[in-house]
Amino acid sequence: MRRLLLLRHAKTESDAPSGRDKDRRLDDRGRRDAAEIGGWIGRHPPAPDAVLVSNAVRAQQTWEIAWEAMKRQVPKPQVETLPELYGADPAQLLQAIHAAGASDPKRLMLVGHNPGMHELALALTGGGDPASHKALAENLPTSGLAVFDFAIDDWADVAFRRGRLVQFLSPKLLKQGSDD
Repeated sequence: MRRLLLLRHAKTESDAPSGRDKDRRLDDRGRRDAAEIGGWIGRHPPAPDAVLVSNAVRAQQTWEIAWEAMKRQVPKPQVETLPELYGADPAQLLQAIHAAGASDPKRLMLVGHNPGMHELALALTGGGDPASHKALAENLPTSGLAVFDFAIDDWADVAFRRGRLVQFLSPKLLKQGSDD
């Protein structure tokens, strides 16, 4: 059994001072939301053993803030920055997941961007919680988290339509009382 967590970066400023999209930073709401999602992950084990993070500033900040919120409750995962996650489509994201098999984590998290992350989440869903699937079908918002289980022993076997969507949540859904 393998568990995959897909986390979209948190809310950002409209423009970076440099003018480069990759340099956009989290805004105040994004910082709060990243901490909220990180706290939720820490309270709902098992947490990821390995984390792959886009090299964009907003993805790096999302991970750092989420980790700060969960670190007292879970062991530190192996973290790797992957430039290829920035702007990746579902096939490229799937390649990164397959490559994670080298370190063989049982639970893997990707921190990345839409539209690729949302499209990947939809493509992986082969079953699971109907309410989560309905909410995820609408959008993977900033700080949105989709959690999948795969009945496999190797990350190379992750495939479209083979994941069981265990849970989908966002800061907005947490505020509405979805926090089990």
